[in-house]
Amino acid sequence: MDPHSGFNSLTKTFQSLRPPLNFPQEDTPLSVTEYAFSLRANSPWPESVALINPVTARRISYSDFIKKTNRLAAYLQKVTKLSKNDVAFVLSPNSIQVPILYFSLLSLGVIVSPVNPVSTESEISSLVQLSKPVIAFATSSTAHKLPELLKRQAILIDSPEFEYMTMSSNYEIDRVTVSQSDLAAIMFSSGTTGEVKGVMLTHGNLTAQVAIACSFRQQRDSPAVMLYTMPYFHIFGFYFCLRSVALSEVVVVMERFDMMKMLKAVEEFRVTHTALTPPVVVTMSKGGLTDGYDLNSLEGVLCGAAPLGKGPIAAFTTRFPNVELVQGYGLTESTGAVSRTLGPEECRHWGSAGRISGGIEAKIVDPETGEALPPRREGELWLRGPTIMKGYIGDPGATSETLLKDGWMRTGDLCYFDEAGFVFVVDRLKELIKYKGYQVAPVELEQLLPSHPDIADAAVIPYPDEVAGQVPMAFVVRLPQSSLNQAQIMDFVAKRVAPYKKIRRVTFVNSIPKNPSGKILRKELRKVAVPNGSSSRL
Repeated sequence: MDPHSGFNSLTKTFQSLRPPLNFPQEDTPLSVTEYAFSLRANSPWPESVALINPVTARRISYSDFIKKTNRLAAYLQKVTKLSKNDVAFVLSPNSIQVPILYFSLLSLGVIVSPVNPVSTESEISSLVQLSKPVIAFATSSTAHKLPELLKRQAILIDSPEFEYMTMSSNYEIDRVTVSQSDLAAIMFSSGTTGEVKGVMLTHGNLTAQVAIACSFRQQRDSPAVMLYTMPYFHIFGFYFCLRSVALSEVVVVMERFDMMKMLKAVEEFRVTHTALTPPVVVTMSKGGLTDGYDLNSLEGVLCGAAPLGKGPIAAFTTRFPNVELVQGYGLTESTGAVSRTLGPEECRHWGSAGRISGGIEAKIVDPETGEALPPRREGELWLRGPTIMKGYIGDPGATSETLLKDGWMRTGDLCYFDEAGFVFVVDRLKELIKYKGYQVAPVELEQLLPSHPDIADAAVIPYPDEVAGQVPMAFVVRLPQSSLNQAQIMDFVAKRVAPYKKIRRVTFVNSIPKNPSGKILRKELRKVAVPNGSSSRL
């Protein structure tokens, strides 16, 4: 193995350059909640705060969090009669009740299936058919969207009754034996390029991710304060919920993202770390938006969902020189991040998604020939390791297309490794623009466009063209009061890219459609750009 890149010339695979990890033995009965609590038991801050509601300033200590979790689990087992392998549908915005619910359900061996609360009734009905839940947990603002059968037996987590369940000491829980191979969650993939799928994740998958997170643990004099802007129904928030307990982090839970409220929360609660999408990082780097807020407590920002260009990174690090801008790469199917930058030196490796984590192997495969490629060659990223999903629920065809022999999983992402073992994400294979035989990555142009001082956000899609086949088309969000026009945008890009990558069409919009994790929903833009079904040509 090359000690610099991690590339093994015999197996044609990339090995992790991180120190080896000691994962729990696979045959050891262990739920992810047991594992997280066992790590939490060694915390130097036994009475620290677990959760904070930034609106009400209500705090829940870790000792209360553990009590509430155990009491709720006992109630759900004895009164509600939930048992191992039941599926619980969760339809809720972020709140400090959600982690308590998750830990209670997982400790019982109940499979958690969380859903975006802004989903429509028809979307929710389809997801219910996929996951087949026996119970639903919702809020007073979301319960009406549930199918009738679930609606009648839904438990509202923002109700006094739920609060009572977390405080009742009338019931003793019967211990449930959970295997690491048991299903823990059914997470719904973003559906950016096709139908939404139910990703089956095991307790072992989640436990491995928590173990990886703990390998990055740094010595601190006080607990890290993590501001959650990511939704709990997404793999990012779901996994961080577990990770934070293992690491004894103080978690400030935002119900929904709002830039000004986020900045205020960082100041008020002395937040040390948060996770942001690329557009938010870009916005914070421009103008005087953050002026007037004391953000000196901030130590690190984790940026995911999409690659962040070198221009925005430079702007952010100039404006916030003492904040580590951490980038990573992961999928719902890989139980979250499988690579990340670690420490100031790696964070200066701009544009990369870091090095792959301990226990993870990777291949770069030529999508045409199936040949495994060395460093600096672009191809589809394949992954193998303990965090890789069990499959897609109710969809053996999609499972067999994604999960291959010997445990490899195809990601569908065009990537490459450099000579130092850093992975770079180019774009989704299926979303590359084919211009006169040349391949154009939308992400490259999406990183370039926001570097213009008048552009707040942008997305690029392929637009059908009789001569070229496809041309790059940009959807642009201008900053307020900007008079930027189409010709100026085209000229700006043309001066910075090869001729075949030039923007050929521009449409101005008020916002770019994205999923909850911040990924651009290009299929929605295609419907706008090429109506009446013509988008099938793209």
